[in-house]
Amino acid sequence: MARSILKFKNILKFYNRNLPNQVDVLKGVDFSLNAGEMVGLIAPSGSGKTTMLNIAGLLDSPSSGTIEINGSKVFHMADEAKRQIKLSDKLATNLRRDLIGFVYQFHHLLPEFTALENVELPKLLVGKSSRRAKTEAEELLHSVGLGNRLLHKPSQLSGGEQQRVAICRALANNPKILLADEPTGNLDSDTSKEVFSILTETVKRNGMAAIIATHNTEFASKLDRIIRIESGKLV
Repeated sequence: MARSILKFKNILKFYNRNLPNQVDVLKGVDFSLNAGEMVGLIAPSGSGKTTMLNIAGLLDSPSSGTIEINGSKVFHMADEAKRQIKLSDKLATNLRRDLIGFVYQFHHLLPEFTALENVELPKLLVGKSSRRAKTEAEELLHSVGLGNRLLHKPSQLSGGEQQRVAICRALANNPKILLADEPTGNLDSDTSKEVFSILTETVKRNGMAAIIATHNTEFASKLDRIIRIESGKLV
């Protein structure tokens, strides 16, 4: 039986509760991501997709429900419950650092750093030596075909190259879960295919689980399964 590495149970997210302008973003989402599984998330704009990914990545908290990551309950709050489990900001930061990688539509690379330095940085932040961080970062960049771009800054790279560096940065500390929000949304068609292929091959090679949000049904069909979210609900 496949082991669940991320689980949502009745996740609700709302703003301005019990007010005339209450906004319900997620409406009782149940979801499970298995270890080593790649799931495509297809959703129209404004459907709650990004909120779902942010909650999965511990960047945001649900209003109620239960989240389990790697077998541990990291958030639990039943409606009106007196007992609850909620991570401190520090613990949430540590879990993100150790277990979760993020890739966004825009690369968000540090402009003053080279490609190599952008990938080295997450490794240095967890206490790896400069030599080891550099060696491992070089290996990652070589694995996505950027061995000849190590010392280039983001402004000297193409859009596809920038996104490949961003993928390497997300994988720098060997996360168990990768969350990608429209990782090819800012690229042309040919570059999108190349980056999507590199992303999925790298995730598979490293045995990670992934949720990849995309509007491209052709890309999503290549993943293990597809989920859809509309108006805050999985359909």
